[in-house]
This record gives sequence, structure tokens and C-alpha cells, in this order.
Amino acid sequence: MPNFDQEMDRLQGQIPDWAGRNLKRLRQPRAVWVRVPTGIALTGGGLLSFLPVLGIWMLPVGLALLAHDVRVMRKPVAHVLHFTNGKIEKRRGKKRAESTPAARPSTKD
Repeated sequence: MPNFDQEMDRLQGQIPDWAGRNLKRLRQPRAVWVRVPTGIALTGGGLLSFLPVLGIWMLPVGLALLAHDVRVMRKPVAHVLHFTNGKIEKRRGKKRAESTPAARPSTKD
């Protein structure tokens, strides 16, 4: 069974540094007054992802932020994060494999 905090740490390690620092600040206990409105706004933005500026990426991030304060959400969000982190790692593995040059045969006679 995936652990919510471990999956959040994995996600935080895979996003850009600037976003990771902000997420780290939002995960602190004293940031509840910022975390809840941000989670609601991101979830709402994810639901409106058909609009040009907003994206579907906002939905899981918003739900993950809300799960910090709504205990009932932690287990399902941990499963979603586990799945998402696995997909991200798999995609990064494919990109690395594609970027490394294949062994080329020698042209010596």
C-alpha cells in the first residue's frame, strides 16, 4: 500500500526545482491557511482544463494539497500519486534510453 508522504516526496523530486521548493513550503503544517485555498483553486482549475490557460495537471496537485488536511483523501490520493509517479519514471526512463546513442558498428576494414 503506497504511503501518502513518501509518494508526495517522490512527486516533489520529479517536478522542477522552483515548484518543488514551493510545494515543500506548502506541505509544512503552518501553511494550512495557504494550502487549502491553493488546493481548492488548483482542483477547480483542473476541472476547467478545457480552457486555454488551465491544465489537467492542476487537478492531481490540488487534490494532493487538500489530502494533507482531509485525512479521508490520503489513501486514494496516495494510490493516484503512486500510479502517476510510476508513469513519470517510466517516461523518463524511455527518454534517457532514446537520448543515449546506440552502439554503432566500427567502419574499420
